[in-house]
Amino acid sequence: MAHSMTRTPLFATILLRSPKAALLTVGLLVAAAILVPLSNQLLPAGSFFHVPTYVVSLLGKYLCYALLALSVDLIWGYCGILSLGHGAFFALGGYAMGMHLMRQIGPRGVYRDPILPDFMVFLNWKELPWYWHGFDSFPFALLMAMLVPGLLAFVFGWFAFRSRVTGVYLSIITQAMTFALLLAFFRNDMGFGGNNGLTDFKELLGFNLQASSTRVALFSISALALAGAYLLCRWIIASRLGRVLIAIRDAESRVRFLGYKVEFYKLFVFTLSGMLAGLAGALYVPQVGIINPSEFSPANSIEVVIWVAVGGRGSLHGAILGALLVNFGKSYFTSALPDAWLYMLGALFIAVTLFLPKGIIGAMPNFPGMAKGWRSLRQSSAGAPPERGGRSP
Repeated sequence: MAHSMTRTPLFATILLRSPKAALLTVGLLVAAAILVPLSNQLLPAGSFFHVPTYVVSLLGKYLCYALLALSVDLIWGYCGILSLGHGAFFALGGYAMGMHLMRQIGPRGVYRDPILPDFMVFLNWKELPWYWHGFDSFPFALLMAMLVPGLLAFVFGWFAFRSRVTGVYLSIITQAMTFALLLAFFRNDMGFGGNNGLTDFKELLGFNLQASSTRVALFSISALALAGAYLLCRWIIASRLGRVLIAIRDAESRVRFLGYKVEFYKLFVFTLSGMLAGLAGALYVPQVGIINPSEFSPANSIEVVIWVAVGGRGSLHGAILGALLVNFGKSYFTSALPDAWLYMLGALFIAVTLFLPKGIIGAMPNFPGMAKGWRSLRQSSAGAPPERGGRSP
């Protein structure tokens, strides 16, 4: 019987894998983008459901971290590329946005120079460096926030993947890359503020960055950007390209033997991941009010890997969950137990590696069986017979 072949629409394939998880993730992010601003702006401060402005800013920062974790999960969870240097792409995107925000200060700075930022006046710079030109334009700055990290990821990946550097060796050189940038940006003659970085931002697109309305708008943009990036990544993974990436992760030599240009697939996903990390950095800087070389610290990149491992790599929404949970814990425990936080983070990573190798998301299907086993153990220890499917004889 003749029948017509129907082609699946472009973004309909996004929900082919774990549709409930995808719908839940996107639904929660969109709901947060709407409800949190309404709670902050419309409800009185004494209301139980009122979200204070400082909490909105903190949640916005968490969402930027979640976007960064998503970019790492795309390459690690689905292509087997463990990057310990993604903090570099995040920081470069943040510096691009910070340069735009510095240009917007103008004569309102301490030294009231209409062109040069305060740190350049302090260091006796006579003119604006050539690489600062154009950053007075927001579209240009946003483009650079993704293009510069993407270009660095492309150049790095071109040499690394064509040389077939893989595994721990690739992880080490990504860490060396971010450490080299850390040392470079500490230098005052680089023109990026040295160890103090860029700060004292005033406004973005004419809106006061300290106003609560601006804070909630940045939160909503971050939530929607994360939702959009999540859908993009899920579409890639559900496509034919995604199946090749998973095959490369599982058996790279076999994929290469079949005639696929493995280095090109790796280069594409690594470049895209760097651009997503740069976007996360660009959204992060207006909400925290500063960007400095400490963001290049290799420890920050390692911490991102922990977020992904805790949530569950190879699931996308697991990376988001891990970033939110770990950073919430960090905010709480760094104030409650400041001297113990790093030990707790290390213990968390070890515990996840030993007992939850697939992360929280990967362990969820086993939770009912674990709960039943725990109940049986408690009953046996109490002298009661374990639960059975039928009646006891």
